[in-house]
Parts: sequence; C-alpha cells; structure tokens
Amino acid sequence: MSTLPSKAVPSKALETFSNPSPGRDYHIHMLIPEFTCLCPKTGQPDFATLILDYIPDAKCIELKSLKLYTWSYRDEGHFHEEVTNRILDDLVAAIQPRFMRLTAKFYVRGGIFTNVLAEHRKIGWQAQPQVDLIAFEKQSNTRD
Repeated sequence: MSTLPSKAVPSKALETFSNPSPGRDYHIHMLIPEFTCLCPKTGQPDFATLILDYIPDAKCIELKSLKLYTWSYRDEGHFHEEVTNRILDDLVAAIQPRFMRLTAKFYVRGGIFTNVLAEHRKIGWQAQPQVDLIAFEKQSNTRD
C-alpha cells in the first residue's frame, strides 16, 4: 500500500531564498497562467494570466510558495485593479526587489478584457541602459 504525498493548500505565506548573484542586476520573468479570483459583484470566477518581472536585491521568491500564494485568491472577491496592486505589495514586502512589475491580463468579462500593470522601484535604483545586440536568425533545431 502506497501513501499519497500530503496535499498542498493555498497560503498567503511567501517564502524566499538568498539571491545567488546580488552583485548583478538580472531579470527574472515569470508567467503565471492559472490565476483566478471571484468578481466581487457577481461572485463569478475571473481568470487571468499574471506576468511577473523583477530584478532582485538580496532575496528571490520561491516558486512553490508563489504558486500557493496565487492559489489563495481563488475563493476571494477582488476587483482587478485592487488584486493586482495587493499582489505586487505583498511580493515587494517579501523580497524588497530593486524593481518589480506585475502585469495582470484578465480574460473577458462583460465583453471587456482588462489589463492592469503595477510597478515598484527601489528608491535610488536606476536601470542600466539596455544593450542592443544584433538578433540572430531562428535556428532550425528549435521550436517556435
């Protein structure tokens, strides 16, 4: 008889780990395609893809805790604007990044698609100029 692993449960706790390269600005990009919450007016589900981009300082977000954190909104009623800013505030409080941008792309509700973008910049931090490298043609051995 085998035992099943313990079931994961939603949680507002965000776990972190030390940035392995704190002396360098580098971009972490995450796509979270299964975000759901409830419409505070109708109680019907709202679905969104969250796009998280950040430049860490001393800490990074641990992925499993981020998954459980976003899952914790599933049965809560929130306006799109409010939940996007709340999530950004919680993530910033957890890791104090140099820069963080959260884009929430909500699926259609009432014939309207809503995108909400919220940003945080650490006081005194400035982005380095972007280096424009020559683009390579797509290789035939990779998928599009």
